[in-house]
Amino acid sequence: MTPSILIVSLIFVGISMLVSMVLKNKFKTYGKLPLANGMTGKEVAEKMLRENGIYDVQVISVDGFLSDHYDPTNKTVNLSPEVYNGNSISSAAVAAHECGHAVQHAAGYAWLAMRSKLVPMVQASSSLVNWVLLIGILMINRFPQLLLAGIVLFAVTVLFSLITLPVEFDASRRALAWLSHSNVTNRQEYPKAQDALKWAAMTYVIAALAAIVTLIQYIFIYTGNRNR
Repeated sequence: MTPSILIVSLIFVGISMLVSMVLKNKFKTYGKLPLANGMTGKEVAEKMLRENGIYDVQVISVDGFLSDHYDPTNKTVNLSPEVYNGNSISSAAVAAHECGHAVQHAAGYAWLAMRSKLVPMVQASSSLVNWVLLIGILMINRFPQLLLAGIVLFAVTVLFSLITLPVEFDASRRALAWLSHSNVTNRQEYPKAQDALKWAAMTYVIAALAAIVTLIQYIFIYTGNRNR
């Protein structure tokens, strides 16, 4: 790894850690504020699914902190224990967000479909890309094609990060719209749910920016060597 890439990587690692710390503090704070209606994350999720006409998606609990996700392959909304059993503003926001993905899936949301198709490629490339890039830089004078191969592999990850942005923002938009008109959150609770999801989205923005900048730097290294 060249000094410039290392410096940029460290900068984005620092920013990512800061955003992650703020996010955890937000969820910790809002996690202590119970909903006025007393609904748990499980109940919020099931209500949102029903009211969107979705009856073939199961809401289940999975281990881990902030491990919440929607799995389109088996149609499950997977909620961490804190969200599944919790009756806080954070629990409601996260549960509704993950159900937002289920609504996207049911509606045939194009960006979600594109991201799902990229998952196998990203999983396959992620185990190789760092090694290919490292060896490609070390052997750039003798075998520049290896670095080019690494750039192509890394570009898949960058593309995945970019496609993830509209998917996550749209899921939050759907969640917040539903939380508002369904009266699951009241006027005092809604802005806090909105704030929690805003900071969650920021983690994806930082990850996408870091990936783009890193890709550009690898391209500069490759093209710079070609122009010698």
